[in-house]
Amino acid sequence: MSKNKSHKGLLKRIRISKTGKIRHKSANFKHLRSHKSGQRLRRLRKGSYMASADSKRLEKLLFRRLRGRTQPRAAIRKSPSPAESKARKEAKAAALAATTAPAKAAPAKKTAKAAK
Repeated sequence: MSKNKSHKGLLKRIRISKTGKIRHKSANFKHLRSHKSGQRLRRLRKGSYMASADSKRLEKLLFRRLRGRTQPRAAIRKSPSPAESKARKEAKAAALAATTAPAKAAPAKKTAKAAK
């Protein structure tokens, strides 16, 4: 099965921070600047973080979880490491074995009484 390819054109236009926020450049700054005020140009010069709704739209293009400007860090579930998932599976198997062991012993006694 082929791998999902992230959108290369989008990756050239944005930067993804370590916390999952999307940083992008403001529009209207590249040319035709003579009639724009200095305050407006200073504001446009700074990059900004993308809103939550827009970041959700970009998740489909990048095939990864992203976080919007107003979302808390807990909004993105971190994928577990291989050691964490192995420990979780072992704990789940141990809990399942503990609950099924008494259930198997009870029918065995009933069959022994039925055999007598």
